[in-house]
Amino acid sequence: MSVTYTISDLAREFDLTTRAIRFYEDMGLLRPTRSGPGGRSRVYSGRDRTRLKLTLRAKRLGLSLTQAKEIIDLYESPRDTGAQLRKFLQVLGQHRRELEAQMQDLQANLDEVQEHEREALGLLSRLAQAQERNAG
Repeated sequence: MSVTYTISDLAREFDLTTRAIRFYEDMGLLRPTRSGPGGRSRVYSGRDRTRLKLTLRAKRLGLSLTQAKEIIDLYESPRDTGAQLRKFLQVLGQHRRELEAQMQDLQANLDEVQEHEREALGLLSRLAQAQERNAG
């Protein structure tokens, strides 16, 4: 018999809310079976647990859930591994370029903040000198 998990099991293990897990399910990242009266209880497989783990890893890398789903789905398909790896590299390359652009924007913003800090410190210094002259 294969190991199964409840939504609470996965939420506890991955420190997520059950709402977040249901959202991943809505996005097609998880596909639990249903049991109980009216199929209200979700039963997650080891495959779902692995998909959730990979989804969270992709999120930590900064990938969108759509990108994560594309990559995870590729690895589950019986297609050529070379094509899967090329797609993975394409997604990672695109994401790296986006991060590099964000980093350049942040650096420009940081440079501007530092320039304003220098200007404000210079003005404060001149103000303090003028006050000393007027007091003396």
